[in-house]
Amino acid sequence: MDISAGDTAWVLISAALVLLMTPGLAFFYGGMVRAKSVLNMIMMSIVTMGVVGVLWVLVGFSLVFGDSIGGVIGNPFDFPGLVALLDEGAVVDTIPTLAFVGFQAAFAVIAVALVSGAVADRMRFSAWIVFAALWALLVYFPAAHWVFAFDGSVSEHGGFIANTIGALDFAGGTAIHINAGAAALALCLVLGPRLGFRASPMRPHNLPFVMLGAALLWFGWFGFNAGSALGANQTAAFAYVNTIAAPAAGMLAWLVVERLRDGRPTSLGAASGIVAGLVGITPAADSVTPLGALVIGILSGVGASLAIGLKNRLGYDDSLDVVGVHLVAGLIGTLSIGLLADPAAPAGEAGLLFGGGLGLLGAEALSAGAVLGYSFVMTSIIALVLKGVMGGRLRVSSHDESRGIDVAEHAETSYDFSLLPYSKQHVKSSIVVPATAETKEEVSQ
Repeated sequence: MDISAGDTAWVLISAALVLLMTPGLAFFYGGMVRAKSVLNMIMMSIVTMGVVGVLWVLVGFSLVFGDSIGGVIGNPFDFPGLVALLDEGAVVDTIPTLAFVGFQAAFAVIAVALVSGAVADRMRFSAWIVFAALWALLVYFPAAHWVFAFDGSVSEHGGFIANTIGALDFAGGTAIHINAGAAALALCLVLGPRLGFRASPMRPHNLPFVMLGAALLWFGWFGFNAGSALGANQTAAFAYVNTIAAPAAGMLAWLVVERLRDGRPTSLGAASGIVAGLVGITPAADSVTPLGALVIGILSGVGASLAIGLKNRLGYDDSLDVVGVHLVAGLIGTLSIGLLADPAAPAGEAGLLFGGGLGLLGAEALSAGAVLGYSFVMTSIIALVLKGVMGGRLRVSSHDESRGIDVAEHAETSYDFSLLPYSKQHVKSSIVVPATAETKEEVSQ
């Protein structure tokens, strides 16, 4: 098949947009933690770009899109180091395979980075790096193979969810959001709650960061969803509009819940509602109409806003609500396909409300359950093994957690509140006077 310059350009742009989502996530998460933890939170996302990027080139793409071994995992020896894909004739649909490699690499990065929000303030940076590498290899790459590897796309045989169960997941509701949400729950249970959880206020330290992060995520999500069409075509346009509709409705729905429940809508709620709507529409972007996208956005916004209160009642410390937003909204979006899929949408499937029966809903539920269960169990095993092997190195000490993980893990602080040089006389004074050349000389003496 001939390569389309337009399709290739759109996929390359989309790959860049999706990659931008990880720094966006860093700001989104970074703003929600306390000031003493923001650098560590941002670094957990940024270092994931390095860890997963290297693994993707070495073996990740092969594990996801290599010829399937029993529908469970790709052959790691098909594309190691991507050497076999350097031929100009290697194509996926109408784009070079290497463009597809770059696009999927950005998906892998943000899937792993999402999990970090559940363990803010307390996980050692070195432990996170090891966990991120193992989780990518043992959890994300297999799940992505199940969902994204279609027979005949890159290799002859693909994963069992895409080809045997036949579930629809356009851009990763199961492989990314349900997967990350289940992993977040398992990891925070193994790690334990933060000091002062449910006893001390742990408010976001920088809401403008949160809003900036949400804006970058929404911007990048157009590449996430519309780019998954792998071409500049009607499906991409459909997904693009749905990626406007669902987060808009999700934001408004979250604000309404806050107004009714708490008396005031908040900027944190608006940002969270946007993300919930984006998560909800991700698996369904090509299977529902824009009206269906509005419904999914509303359900995701309401469902996620109510779900985040569970951590206080059940006692698990999901610091930044990865479970409440990504797992819950991911489940809502995935299951909604079985109800709201419209034959008029590009996927051409009919959900229960459009006369399609229970078959599609059952396939969506089975795929969601398979990924959720595998991710939770395997993440628990990884975390427990690391806890046993690393001992006390999995979590920072109580002293370091109290004084701030930024200083303890990175020897840095996010905000420098130190004063300009002042004379001893001025420091003692209740009136702060900026230092002059004379006072600077006095201090130096």
